Amino acid sequence: MAVPVEADLAEPHIELSYVDAVRERQRRPLLACATARFEDVAPVRPFRWSRGERHFAGWYWAATTGQHVGFESWLERDRLVLMDFDPMVVGIASQPFWLYWHDGERERRHAPDYFVRRADGSAMVVDVRADDRVEPKDAEAFEVTRLACVQAGWGFERVGTPEAVLLANVRWLSRYRHPRCLHGPTAGRLREIFATPGPLMAGADRSGDRLAALPALFHLLWQQELAADGMVTGLLGPRTVVRLADGGAR
Repeated sequence: MAVPVEADLAEPHIELSYVDAVRERQRRPLLACATARFEDVAPVRPFRWSRGERHFAGWYWAATTGQHVGFESWLERDRLVLMDFDPMVVGIASQPFWLYWHDGERERRHAPDYFVRRADGSAMVVDVRADDRVEPKDAEAFEVTRLACVQAGWGFERVGTPEAVLLANVRWLSRYRHPRCLHGPTAGRLREIFATPGPLMAGADRSGDRLAALPALFHLLWQQELAADGMVTGLLGPRTVVRLADGGAR
């Protein structure tokens, strides 16, 4: 990449390398590809796990897209679950591109963790790193990524460890994210029951069959057609008050 050694990091020359729709690798200036649908691209590097490694990589089936999305650590997985739960998120891709820039001495590169498309058409680039694990070289990479996002008209966020109670509740609901959990007649009955707010288990029992109702109830909570009080202050339980959601359902 032809970049002067005296390049100013405040306005870095940035190029992206990514895998396009026909699985060919491209490398282009940032502003020449800023409108690309990066939420649909393949990851630019594989997700592998080997014995003895401290991180754990894998694939998560996202209800938002109906496809598997990769992660390279439990923390990335947790953040991915929360993005999948967010009704404003309509597209997610992991490791969407390599971002190249010159630091004045050598060429550098960084692959952000996620590219997210939101329901209003806007885009967000997300890097996941716990606060106590951000090294100086990481901070520089995140800052260059932020500057790149400003140039491209995208948002940028570096996120760390999520709030524990909210994560526990969302991870529980994620077990019921697949549409197979939704039984038509039971779901309709639950919507009627929780039009008047009431305890979770009592409402499930009122539907007539608790075992049939609970998967559908949790799926409706995942879809945010129903809402549970205190998702960030207490774990879901039999007495959790459930109600019809005030908008925001998928």
